Amino acid sequence: MAPRIAVAGATGELGIPIVIALLAAGYHVTALTREGSNNASKLPTSSNLSVIEVDYSSAQSLAIVLKDHAVVVSTLTSTSVDDQAPLIDGAIIAGVARFIPSEFGSDVTNSKRNQLPVFESKVNTHRYLETVVAENPNFSYTVICNGAFLDWGLHGFLINVPRHTATVYNGGDIPFAATNLDTIGKAIVGVIEHLPETANRPVYIQDAVVTQNLLISYAKEKDGVEWDIMHESTEAMLINSSAKIAKGITGWSVMQPFVFSSVFGDGYGQVFSDHLDNKLLGLKGLTDAEVRALVESLL
Repeated sequence: MAPRIAVAGATGELGIPIVIALLAAGYHVTALTREGSNNASKLPTSSNLSVIEVDYSSAQSLAIVLKDHAVVVSTLTSTSVDDQAPLIDGAIIAGVARFIPSEFGSDVTNSKRNQLPVFESKVNTHRYLETVVAENPNFSYTVICNGAFLDWGLHGFLINVPRHTATVYNGGDIPFAATNLDTIGKAIVGVIEHLPETANRPVYIQDAVVTQNLLISYAKEKDGVEWDIMHESTEAMLINSSAKIAKGITGWSVMQPFVFSSVFGDGYGQVFSDHLDNKLLGLKGLTDAEVRALVESLL
């Protein structure tokens, strides 16, 4: 019988592609949703899918739900990653073998990246996992480093292809890893199929290495429409956000510039080409022509 997999935050932008990939691979999936959530209708219909509302603050109640599950995948949003400690504890109590935390971004081993305030909770989660793994030999973790979300990011975070607009950072020629959401789902399947090789470490995946200017050029070459472009310096944004934090202002508008820095700034380890796990996890990546076609499909 295929292992049972639990996905926390299953109805989110990333949770849904992961659920779809797991179901396609033949796993029974338990979608964990917050108590009172009404988003279950977003999930696919499958006899192998169960939906359970949970209290993410209670390790004991989570342990009951997670019993007989081999793997827990967390896709909790950036504003909720502090909730992962009870989820980890519940997984350990339930006898779960592998925990995949809500990371799904830049290089977790890059010290410059880890000093950015927006990643404090994720860094703490990674450290906590290292601690509990040492105390629980039957428990392990895998962190997924996939760079920026490519298909999702073409609607505004990287550039906005449908609207022909972009905020270009640091000139727009900084290369960075980017990965489609469904590829991340396939990577999760690959991790489950290679548990020994992926234990207690980050795995690095990417569909392509791109730049903002390259993506914009693909659109311009297709339809010839000029873009409305704003230019920003991530260093200036860092200084501005740091000053606000010093005054006690810590909303998402203050924290988001740090995310842009991790993707478009210099020295954050944005390209994974020399240490990729694509082959191990069965990922093909995208050719330049396929990246171009993805951009063109949104025009």
